[in-house]
Amino acid sequence: MIDLPAPLQKILPPPGLPRKMSFQNALWGLGIGTFLTGSVVFFTRYVGLTPVQIGIGLSLGGLLAVLGSMPFGHLADRIGGQRAWATGALVQAAAFATYPLARTFWLFLLVICVQTTADTLATAGRVVYMAAALPAESRVRAMAFSRAYLNAGWTVGAGLGAAALALDSRAGLLVLVYTAAAGIGLNGVAVLRMPPATPAGPTTGDAGHPSPWTVLRDRPYAAMSLLFGVLWLHSLVWAEVLPLWAITFTDVPKPVLGGLVALNTVLAVTLQVRATRGADTLPGVIRLARWAAWAAAVGSPLAALTGRTHGWLTIALLTLIVALFTGAELWVSAAQWFVQTEIPPAAQRGVYIGLDKSVQGLGRMLGPAGLTYLAIQTGGWGWWVIAGLFAGCGIGVRPVLAWVTATARDPAPVASP
Repeated sequence: MIDLPAPLQKILPPPGLPRKMSFQNALWGLGIGTFLTGSVVFFTRYVGLTPVQIGIGLSLGGLLAVLGSMPFGHLADRIGGQRAWATGALVQAAAFATYPLARTFWLFLLVICVQTTADTLATAGRVVYMAAALPAESRVRAMAFSRAYLNAGWTVGAGLGAAALALDSRAGLLVLVYTAAAGIGLNGVAVLRMPPATPAGPTTGDAGHPSPWTVLRDRPYAAMSLLFGVLWLHSLVWAEVLPLWAITFTDVPKPVLGGLVALNTVLAVTLQVRATRGADTLPGVIRLARWAAWAAAVGSPLAALTGRTHGWLTIALLTLIVALFTGAELWVSAAQWFVQTEIPPAAQRGVYIGLDKSVQGLGRMLGPAGLTYLAIQTGGWGWWVIAGLFAGCGIGVRPVLAWVTATARDPAPVASP
């Protein structure tokens, strides 16, 4: 075996399946990142849709993702994570390839619905497969590498998308779509070439696959899913509310906002694996989730403070806020990966993950309006309310996880904290 240089060993995933998954995730990120960079331009200039029509289509897609997360998670449990992942990816690639043909509003709605539901199936299948294929002691670390490579692929894709837009032509817009279709399609083929994996525990028969809605009767897990859903609102605060606040209430130069986005990307790619330290034990997961909550809770009032500062002090504070919210993203990801793969019964991981995705989807649908009102319309004092939401999660993490682990499931849950 060839000994790799130490710096290369730190950025390369462990050999074997973790490395294959990471490179495959980079392909997916490349495709999605390329398209999203210029999707609005493509839909308006090439397809000929109005902004209102695009908004309706995106909202419908988001609603389908919320409603379909648990049923498609259940389907992933039934047919296997690998099959669900690959099927979803290939159908999604086909949907992207047909976007140029969707020259009417109704065809656009049809394609975006197919693309969204395929993505929902692929997402459920990915986590189900990774949980079944990877040993518990290295699972979270491998998922962290996959997320880091996804972010790296996304970044490269965004660059490709920007280059395609720079062509300022219909051909350039087609490059956006077909690059996305190719990247996602290759990703699906790569998934098919991975070794099969079957979760431990019952996987066949009605006893092994109860109704997907039975997960709602698991009240401790539902409470934990809600807690993590609130924690994930930090991503809306960072990506949507903070830039609007900075433009409206601070004197920061607009180009600085682009630098802050780049900082977030660099930190997310380079620190994701390191942020998983301790995420292989329940006490470690509690610690990481609390760090995420407190980081977001501290970052929110600091954002309010930038409305009263000037010049370099404002830039320094915004840089610190970005670092805090990036830390929240990395820590909450690591904590939830452990919870999603270790707490649910092996044969029901997909539907439990579907519940998490549904809660997060509701947050993405309802959160922007509420958070923007609190931060912007109040003139700044609403940042303290946002901080209180995150602080409440930090206080509630330990008792909620204790409730979850004290509830009997098949197989038995991990030991209580």
